[in-house]
Amino acid sequence: MSAQLHVEGLSKSYARWSNEWLRVLSWFGLPVKPVEQHNVLRNISFTVRPGECVGIVGQNGAGKSTLLKLITGTLQPTSGRVTRTGSVSAILELGMGFNLDLTGRQNVFHAAGLMGRSQAEVAAVIADIERFAEIGDYFDEPVRTYSSGMQMRVAFSVATAFRPDLLIVDEALSVGDTYFVHKCFDRIKEFREQGTTLLFVSHDPTAVQALCDRAILIEAGSLILDAEPKQVIDYYNALIAKKEQAAITVSTLEQGGVSVESGSYEASVEGVALLNERGEATEYLEVGEIVTLSVRVRVRDPLENLVFGYMVRDRLGQVMFGTNTHYSDQGLTSLQAGEELVFEARFAAALGPGSYSISIALADAQDHIGRNYQWKDMALMFAVVNASRDYFIGSCWLPPKIAIKSSLQAAQ
Repeated sequence: MSAQLHVEGLSKSYARWSNEWLRVLSWFGLPVKPVEQHNVLRNISFTVRPGECVGIVGQNGAGKSTLLKLITGTLQPTSGRVTRTGSVSAILELGMGFNLDLTGRQNVFHAAGLMGRSQAEVAAVIADIERFAEIGDYFDEPVRTYSSGMQMRVAFSVATAFRPDLLIVDEALSVGDTYFVHKCFDRIKEFREQGTTLLFVSHDPTAVQALCDRAILIEAGSLILDAEPKQVIDYYNALIAKKEQAAITVSTLEQGGVSVESGSYEASVEGVALLNERGEATEYLEVGEIVTLSVRVRVRDPLENLVFGYMVRDRLGQVMFGTNTHYSDQGLTSLQAGEELVFEARFAAALGPGSYSISIALADAQDHIGRNYQWKDMALMFAVVNASRDYFIGSCWLPPKIAIKSSLQAAQ
């Protein structure tokens, strides 16, 4: 199958010159050097197949937005090339291409024209765009009167008025209200089912894992990982938590899958077990079964604070539940080197049938962004089966008591 998008050796740098004459001379290939050169992207290469959804993940300033602008052609690379096939629609910077003095309706014609659509084509779908945006009379008001959420509504509506072969979505959706964001994702999923290729930039791990077939991680302008979404998100979280003396390791598990671990290891996980009510270690649970997560921790250096946390995740890496001892007001203080602790979390496995994993975190506060002693992804894996409950679908077991009331019975 031919590539929808091929990025090869893409680099982008910005130079600062001592005077403009030297800048002009550089255009003609003369050997003049700038005072300073800032490399935003370095030798990025990847391929996206037709119908594939690829997430782009990275910290602020990593170069994600620059990469998208190079792919769409709004920026030119310093070196390398981008090869695209088919029609492209992009939502990059919020309101990009909008004239603030024009109304929403006028901007739709203007923006769609920049996308290569004729006035007649836009006129044929303008009612659908207005209906999807749902901003009422503001559609005929100047865009300068819009909130950021309203701008996003119009921008997304016009960008997706015609199904493109390649849809590129940057962080613009992050400013929308919950209702409209759900509406946008429904349209994106619909396009995907119809064969649209998607490039999706987001800091929302749930969205990346739910939508994407794979993800790439950009760090300091370089592509450092191209893998399945869960592995990329875990590595990204480890990078955020990484401090001096911290290490990041990636390992392949015997059960399958890849585990990412990071930390400075002033405290470390020595053992993890899931115990049934008889106190026996188990990897197979029944829906709703009462279990205890037992985690043994060794304190290696004196610690002022220690917070223990865990997350239960499904096979796609989406979080089913997570908590820690900060939220339960059980954070520990003044711990001595060599001390051993056992944390026990007892809960009902109110989960749907399937495979799950548990991730463990040891930190000094409510998250591992401050001092990350250890983050251990996929520390334990287990399966849930439905052997005795009524049949149900979904990731959670929420058994109802269903009452049925008839109007005829009420009349009698």
